[in-house]
Amino acid sequence: MTTQCRKGIVLAGGKGSRMFPSTVVVNKHLLPVYDKPMIYYPLSTLMLAGIADILIISDPQFIGQFKFLLGDGAQWGLKISYLVQDEPRGLADAFLIADAFIGNDPVALILGDNIFHGQHLSSLLQDTAQKVSGCRLFGMHVGDPERYGVVELDAAGRPLRFEEKPLRPRSSLAIVGLYFYDGRCVDYAKRLKPSARGELEITDLNRLYLAAGAAQVTTLGRGIMWLDVGLADALAEATNYVRTVQQRQGMMLSCPEEVAVNMGYITVGQLAELVRQMPGNEYSEYLRNLLQTDE
Repeated sequence: MTTQCRKGIVLAGGKGSRMFPSTVVVNKHLLPVYDKPMIYYPLSTLMLAGIADILIISDPQFIGQFKFLLGDGAQWGLKISYLVQDEPRGLADAFLIADAFIGNDPVALILGDNIFHGQHLSSLLQDTAQKVSGCRLFGMHVGDPERYGVVELDAAGRPLRFEEKPLRPRSSLAIVGLYFYDGRCVDYAKRLKPSARGELEITDLNRLYLAAGAAQVTTLGRGIMWLDVGLADALAEATNYVRTVQQRQGMMLSCPEEVAVNMGYITVGQLAELVRQMPGNEYSEYLRNLLQTDE
């Protein structure tokens, strides 16, 4: 049975230790990636999937900063709520924290430091969100699969096994930080035991779905870019990528206001009112030009 996914979670917790000292006074997911906060990118990805009911999970020290930045989401036609993860206990811990938010509904989980961009991305995401059965995952070939959870596929493209940061990867196909699960995810997460790292691993959750014959993996091709912005070098790479694409194409990546009006979450008139309240800079000027185009 397939069900449409209308709920999404952005996991934006953790200590940000790999970016110390930049993350002493600010959560990593609030750092700028070129011209906008990092969390705008995963938030926009969920919006492009047609998801407007979104939960932000972060640590208690910085949750107030996310609330100040994003509010309740009404300005973008969203419903944004917040929950605290007091200690990083693994990605699958998000489903235990979000138990009441999820209920028995399907849900999408995206990591707060993952950026997606590319041709037909929105249609791919919407198609996936409309047909959630079991878990639907995405894989991308990488040069350093030992850094990620990886999947080995059979000749027909079906997943055979999932491995978490293997020393000798059987595959170069990494599972990216965007996951769609049906309503069983909370019950499955409750079955998990901490790994040797002391965390509830998302890979172990995926293995439960695989054992139930309910795991699907879509391989992302060359037309889609995936950036895992977990290190300082990766942040610089992402900033350069966004800058290059925006300057060459004249279109902004992951601008929530633009996504909101294009997806029909808000009207052109509501966008105009948002722009009216913005300071004069390149960001607001871009949106003003969009409004003139729609006239």
